[in-house]
Amino acid sequence: MTENQGPKHKRDLTRRKVVVTGAGAVAAVGVAGGVAAGAFAGGTGKKTPTPKASSTSTSSEVCYTLTSETTEGPYYIDADKLRQDITEDKEGIPLTLSLRVIDSETCKPIVNAAVDVWHCDALGLYSGYESLSSGGGSAPTDAPSGTPTGEPPTDAPSGAPSGGTGGGGGHEEPTDDKRYLRGTWKTDRQGRVTFKTIFPGWYRGRCVHIHTKVHVDGTWTDAGYEGGTTCHTGQFFFDEESVLASAEVEPYSTSTTERTTLTEDTIYDQSGTTGGLLELKYDKKNIAKGVIGSITMGVDPEATHTGTDDAVQPGASESATDTASPSASAS
Repeated sequence: MTENQGPKHKRDLTRRKVVVTGAGAVAAVGVAGGVAAGAFAGGTGKKTPTPKASSTSTSSEVCYTLTSETTEGPYYIDADKLRQDITEDKEGIPLTLSLRVIDSETCKPIVNAAVDVWHCDALGLYSGYESLSSGGGSAPTDAPSGTPTGEPPTDAPSGAPSGGTGGGGGHEEPTDDKRYLRGTWKTDRQGRVTFKTIFPGWYRGRCVHIHTKVHVDGTWTDAGYEGGTTCHTGQFFFDEESVLASAEVEPYSTSTTERTTLTEDTIYDQSGTTGGLLELKYDKKNIAKGVIGSITMGVDPEATHTGTDDAVQPGASESATDTASPSASAS
């Protein structure tokens, strides 16, 4: 089934606006550079990818390979809450995401970018889509069906979404007003941003993962973040050791859902850090104490990667983003 064109909020990022929530949110944006790097315990933002040497780099400077682009999935909600702590009242293993965004060609940090993160809860439910996602049971819209073949994903899952209409990996309209485990924040002068959340759970057809988008060239205003383009749409992944450890902790241990492993997943490209694999730190004897996940994303700030259409390279027509054949599917 052909993906519909979707709502304006995801098809044209020049009309994008992140709504600021809470009385202190506007002030928080202004000081994001100082807060993001050290707001949460362990948020050191250490470089995690294996660097590659650059002919233009100095002795203390390294460049990184371009981080893999992936599908947006059907459960993205624009105009999310502008915040670093996205946990709300969800139970789970505490997770601090320490992220850094840099230009993969120049090695320079990307400052004042808007970074979105969103993921399911400990039992596989997505906020905004609880009636479509089916934690502890059958697969939601975004989960591919069948046995993984090892071939690159076509991002075209089969079957109709549970509890709703629509097709394949096309964007779904939210079915409820919940927004837990979603948020947007600003990169500081070192390109760093930190989020406080919980270790994600899983649902049938996908390994454990977190979604992300990086928006650039927009404007931070009293109303939030406006305009700009999406230069990166990706997903973060967790190694099997950490996922197995989390499965021993409640509420993860109560899940009855068959789990897809990292090597079986049809979205993760098996390329390690380049593909979004997080560097994780936690007490191996007691993961319930909390986890720190770190990664540096090497992006091309001049490219457009919405995760729903073919990438638009610098100089391409703006309308190409709206008319290109869809390439998204699984979340």
